[in-house]
Amino acid sequence: MKNHSNSSRLNNLTPNHTKERNCKKTDGISVAWPRFSLRDYAFCMATLCLFCLGSLFYQLNGGPPKVLLDIRQYLGQSTFSDYDGPQAPRVLPFPSQVVYNRVGKCGSRTVVLLLRSLAERHHFNLVSSDIHNKTRLTKNEQVDLMKNITSIPQPYLYTRHVHFLNFTRFRIEQPVYINIIRDPINRFLSNYFFRRFGDWRGEQNHLVRTPGMKDDERYLDINVCILENYPECSNPRLFYIVPYFCGQHPQCREPGVWALERAKQNVLENFLLVGILEELEDVLLLLERLLPHYFSDVLSIYKSPAFWKMGNLTGTVRKHTPTPAALQVLFGRMRYEYDFYNFIRDQFHLLKKKIGLRSSSPSSSSSSSSSSSSLPSLLRELALPTQQPLLDDSLLDDDNSWLDQP
Repeated sequence: MKNHSNSSRLNNLTPNHTKERNCKKTDGISVAWPRFSLRDYAFCMATLCLFCLGSLFYQLNGGPPKVLLDIRQYLGQSTFSDYDGPQAPRVLPFPSQVVYNRVGKCGSRTVVLLLRSLAERHHFNLVSSDIHNKTRLTKNEQVDLMKNITSIPQPYLYTRHVHFLNFTRFRIEQPVYINIIRDPINRFLSNYFFRRFGDWRGEQNHLVRTPGMKDDERYLDINVCILENYPECSNPRLFYIVPYFCGQHPQCREPGVWALERAKQNVLENFLLVGILEELEDVLLLLERLLPHYFSDVLSIYKSPAFWKMGNLTGTVRKHTPTPAALQVLFGRMRYEYDFYNFIRDQFHLLKKKIGLRSSSPSSSSSSSSSSSSLPSLLRELALPTQQPLLDDSLLDDDNSWLDQP
């Protein structure tokens, strides 16, 4: 009954009463839900887009937008003081990525000792690889090493005995290269005796590096090795310096003009400096000029008594000079090495001249343009009776031509 009476009461409502009730409901909804015009909607969307763009710009730049930083004085000094997110990266000096693909027995241990002191002083990341006997890499090994190098926090200096790596070939940013070489025969002799007898750091140092070397090989006379054409004293073993600058191409390992010219091109295009060990102090001075954020004050460290005491331990022991006849043969076999060394020496002296650095080395004087300057320093020091056989093309073309000579 009660339900029936209520339903009949609803049926008796007039249209005006129904309209009035609907209007009250609509007014309640309008109060709870604000009205938006098309202009208000456009304003909200524009604000949202601006916020998104600002946020993206903020993240890409690693900190607050520059426009906010410019008007910071109007916003108050504490505007960003409580910001706990990533700070804007500091401006790094150029270059901030340096690779020293050091050539064996060219003073690299001395330079690495200097770099350790410099890294602590100038706060750059020094990564020195412990891999000494793997200079040639497969394609995958090259890519992995390049990625590892470029992942080092900048500024960094990476050093390892490794042939030149072409980063741009794999679309990776190319770092700046530096290196030091020395007279090829001097380098060969230093390596020959170091492998057998080590250096002053310890009497058993050589046994650690060449534990499998037999005594007849360890005590092999250097003249016998050269004159009897042992593998260690002939090509391709003697073709050592050029591949460090030629690169990872298989043809870079073959003594010839192709590898030589490619090495020269890489030096001109990718190396900031290639110095010569015979003028090490000048090399350090140029590095200080060209890379002050790495090598500032390097000479003061190099000349300090503490460093000399430590650096003298890297000298090879039991090293002696072969006979003039053996040196002549060795020079003939290393013609590409000497072509490259003379090229580097000329480029190094040219750079010193451009910067205005006067050299104290006699090798960089005007006499270096003479024909005798192409000879190794050991041959010049021995003052051989004649230099003509050394420059004879027949001797250079045939590595075994000395066997036919009396």
